[in-house]
Amino acid sequence: MAYLLLIVGFALLIKGADLFVDGSANIARLLHVPTILIGLTIVSFGTSSPEATVSIIAALEGSADVSLGNVVGSNIFNITLVVGIAAFLYPLKVEGETVKKEVPFTLLASVVLLILMADTVLQGGGSNLLARGDGLIFLLFLAIFMYYVIEVGLRSRKDSDREPIPENITWGKNIAYSVIGIAAIVVGGQLVVDNGTQIAYSLGMSETLVGLTIVAIGTSLPELVTSISAALKKESEIALGNVVGSNIFNILFVLGTSAVISPLAVSGRVFADVIIMILLTALLFIFSRTSYKIGKTEGLVLAIGYIVYLVYIILRN
Repeated sequence: MAYLLLIVGFALLIKGADLFVDGSANIARLLHVPTILIGLTIVSFGTSSPEATVSIIAALEGSADVSLGNVVGSNIFNITLVVGIAAFLYPLKVEGETVKKEVPFTLLASVVLLILMADTVLQGGGSNLLARGDGLIFLLFLAIFMYYVIEVGLRSRKDSDREPIPENITWGKNIAYSVIGIAAIVVGGQLVVDNGTQIAYSLGMSETLVGLTIVAIGTSLPELVTSISAALKKESEIALGNVVGSNIFNILFVLGTSAVISPLAVSGRVFADVIIMILLTALLFIFSRTSYKIGKTEGLVLAIGYIVYLVYIILRN
């Protein structure tokens, strides 16, 4: 039964992503804003909902390792495998604003996470903790980011209001596509995580390893299928904006909300993963600067990077 539900979950993910990308791209056209802004907001927030659900529930249950590990693991998966596969399928065009502001903002959010969780180093004692005050700082950064995105969207509308919109692109149909698509993505992702975890336990995998691999990968499947679907449809702005936006939401919204609900104790082991996440984000920024696109070679390097990281955490645990 678990194997059947796993297949159903993957089917929902794939079809949901197809509808969601089509609906989101057309909503961008109806709003007269660049598709990357839709990728950074609606798409990234929607595909980050599994991480938010898992991490917030974990925070309520006092499982800080799951909450923090899920976000860091998912972000590493997004930067490496999601961008890597999408770029390998179809080179991702990088908008100037993305290179100048969005990717550096992701890097800033990652560095802020490292600083706020390093209480022992900075204060010379106590325990490493993401306190409620730290969570409020994350949410404040999120408000600043959303203000910037809305301002860019309003400014860009002035330049694109005159562009004609095909008659077959309507609000009702595309809102329905987006809602049905994200619902299928969330339900499909949950089925994959639950049944994949059950199968993994039956095969003898440890709880730690399941958390670092299946849960982190499972909650990032919406980003993966959405970005691949966007790349195949040559909507590269949605593919890249989805990843950049999701990583920002994961740190600022998911960890911010989780820490406000219940302070998160930070284990020493996760520091290495956060540093790896920062280095990979810096690498993504460098790749984004080369000809303002992420090509097949860069995509392959990023994908291989995830395989190396996966081997590292398997050996470490």
